[in-house]
Amino acid sequence: MDSEVGGGESSNPKKQRKHKGKHDKPKPWDEDPNIDRWKVDKFDPSWNAGGMLEVSSFSTLFPQYREKYLQEVWPMVKTALKEFAVACELNLVEGSMTVSTTRQTKDPYIIVKARDLIKLLSRSVPAPQAIKILNDDMQCDIIKIGNLIRNKERFVKRRERLLGPNLSTLKAIEILTGCYILVQGNTVAAMGSFKGLKQVRRVVEDCIKNVLHPVYHIKILLMKRELEKNPALANENWDRFLPKFKKKNVQQKKVKTKEKKPYTPFPPPQPPSQMDLQLESGEYFLSEKKKSERKWREKMEKQAEKTAEKKKRREAAFVPPKENNATNEVGSSNANENSEVAAMAKSLKRKAKEFRNNQADGDVRAESYIANADQARPKKKKLSSKSD
Repeated sequence: MDSEVGGGESSNPKKQRKHKGKHDKPKPWDEDPNIDRWKVDKFDPSWNAGGMLEVSSFSTLFPQYREKYLQEVWPMVKTALKEFAVACELNLVEGSMTVSTTRQTKDPYIIVKARDLIKLLSRSVPAPQAIKILNDDMQCDIIKIGNLIRNKERFVKRRERLLGPNLSTLKAIEILTGCYILVQGNTVAAMGSFKGLKQVRRVVEDCIKNVLHPVYHIKILLMKRELEKNPALANENWDRFLPKFKKKNVQQKKVKTKEKKPYTPFPPPQPPSQMDLQLESGEYFLSEKKKSERKWREKMEKQAEKTAEKKKRREAAFVPPKENNATNEVGSSNANENSEVAAMAKSLKRKAKEFRNNQADGDVRAESYIANADQARPKKKKLSSKSD
């Protein structure tokens, strides 16, 4: 018998598993495809016919603004809990709600559901929605977002980013995850399946921590929903299909830090009062008539300044515009050309005068005035001084 088992292990080593305990052995239903291991069966009272032996209770506080609403809906909550034989109490003096088991309670987990119910009611979830938590297929998660960021302004801005314009972003997340979401103060209350609650927590925390915008999460969830419809991709990795968003660094304004003044134990000097200023300027000793005259004079001076400014502003419209730089450059180039032409004409006149003087003397050489391409130009003779 042992030899047969040993031969089986050697023939199929992949199927055999190592077991730690003597009871940890393969069961016939482990690899049964017809069994849904994620399904939560509805509780049957016959499973716990004896009931609860001990009393378990939970209590939670609620804010004062919820007191009036809880008084109105408490009969509805009491009726819903009575079906599961759970007692509840509303204490308006202490501002608390309490739930506890009774002798008739059969479901041992219903007290945890009742605790979640009063927790949701204290977080401003409407009573008809909160009562749904008593169902076996409904779970809840309260995400604390107040301690994820210190700056109050950034916290408010990112919380509004989670809601979106006209709550459009929040509604899209609710549809894609199949959860009910309520953003209230420093917490986010969510109700739904375990899978949906996990997605909601990731979206909320990434938004408040500024890791990823909720719109990008919505795009990823939409693509996952489309990939789920394809049975061929059920056992494959979806990372190659999902988009990857890079975070862009936006330049922020630098906060101006005030320079700390040196500490002095003495208080700052007291500013002078209006009477001290009048005594210092001598206005205190003037009569009422002179005071009014001074005020009128100051008023007229201010008026004259304003009229002068207005006149200057009106006259600015009649000032001719300045010439363009292009016209100035053209004018300067023309002036340079004119000066060059005048210098050339002057030199030609001087040469013509010298030629006439030399011709009159009889010592004339016309070849010296003809430019030769082969020979270099002869140097000019120095003019004889007046003394010669």
